[in-house]
Amino acid sequence: MDCVEVCPVDCFYEGENMLVIHPDECIDCGVCEPECPVNAIVADNTFEEKEKNKWLEINGKYSKLWPNIKNKKNPPKDADKYRNEKNKYEKYFSEKPGE
Repeated sequence: MDCVEVCPVDCFYEGENMLVIHPDECIDCGVCEPECPVNAIVADNTFEEKEKNKWLEINGKYSKLWPNIKNKKNPPKDADKYRNEKNKYEKYFSEKPGE
């Protein structure tokens, strides 16, 4: 969660197993992108329009439902085993908010 620490506008929201960025709060400064150890944060101009819209919808929806996170937390103990896994969202996503 290194990205959370560097965000100047605190636009991250925490789900049970995922963070989202509130698209209306994010100022597109890009400081979070290199801080993400699993490269999950990328500029939206790297996606095709359909994929971009999917992620904007997900981030917009869950940033309104989940709690704001302003401080870095320790990752789950088994986080490294998922580091390079593909399709994590489709396999593991939970709508539950973080703690």
